[in-house]
Amino acid sequence: MPPDKVAEYADGLCYTDLMAGYYLGAPDEVLQAIADYSAWFFVWDDRHDRDVVHGRVKAWRQLRFRLHAALDAPAEHLHHRDPLVAGLADSAGRLFSFLPGTWGARFTRHFHAVIEAYDREFRNRLEGRVPGVDEYLALRRLTFAHWIWTDLLEPSAGCELPDPVRKHPAYRRAAVLSQEFAAWYNDLCSLPKEIAGDEVHNLGISLITHEGLTLEEAVEELRRRVEECISEFLVVEQDVLRLADRLDDGTVHGKELGAAVRTCLANMRNWFSSVYWFHHESGRYMVDSWDDRSTPPYVNNEAAGEK
Repeated sequence: MPPDKVAEYADGLCYTDLMAGYYLGAPDEVLQAIADYSAWFFVWDDRHDRDVVHGRVKAWRQLRFRLHAALDAPAEHLHHRDPLVAGLADSAGRLFSFLPGTWGARFTRHFHAVIEAYDREFRNRLEGRVPGVDEYLALRRLTFAHWIWTDLLEPSAGCELPDPVRKHPAYRRAAVLSQEFAAWYNDLCSLPKEIAGDEVHNLGISLITHEGLTLEEAVEELRRRVEECISEFLVVEQDVLRLADRLDDGTVHGKELGAAVRTCLANMRNWFSSVYWFHHESGRYMVDSWDDRSTPPYVNNEAAGEK
């Protein structure tokens, strides 16, 4: 975005506001790092989209490999000539500083998988291939970065959760539901833009293409799935609270662990309201006010050397 478009649109996109509503209670430096990373993620998503639209296969492949490298060695890429690569290096380095290296290794592993999922999206879009519903749902969990946003609950709570807690069925299910809600609500709100842009990655588009649903039926199915996420979360939330109570066994460590689980769970709950608010306040989804419903007005092709 050139300076004039930043001044006109950046605040209205509400990228950092979304994170501020999700990771409540995080120390200021943690919240700032997460908010910056979130803003970076949206910019990366837009670059990916422009590379697809303009068929820049070589540019995307180069960016993909550079992002993998920056993730593995952030300090070595802080001054990379591509601001997107340098931005990931800066964000990753800051995020890694809050918790032990085991947390950073997990985050790194999860984000490598996200980059590769974006590459699968790139190829699907070039080929005009709409994935089936099950394939799409599995891919969406990666491109929406379910486990990244869940990982970031821990530095917000100031505690790396041990594997038995993170992998506990109730905790894991609550985390998945908060993220499925977000991904599917995003699909619902971005469906007009993505249909206009001949996109292939949207649950609604998969339902229309592979299940034979009409547009109206697909929208209704998306709404049903979103509502089910809310209902099921309210049930499993109680199981996680009971887990937190069991962890709080009277020891100092148990008390800290129980409190961290409660904080992470509360912020999973916050994800629902924050995502809902974001999609109705951010200029990213106000397609009815755009001249071209497929292209956000803040995207400037000339600034990226595109014609």
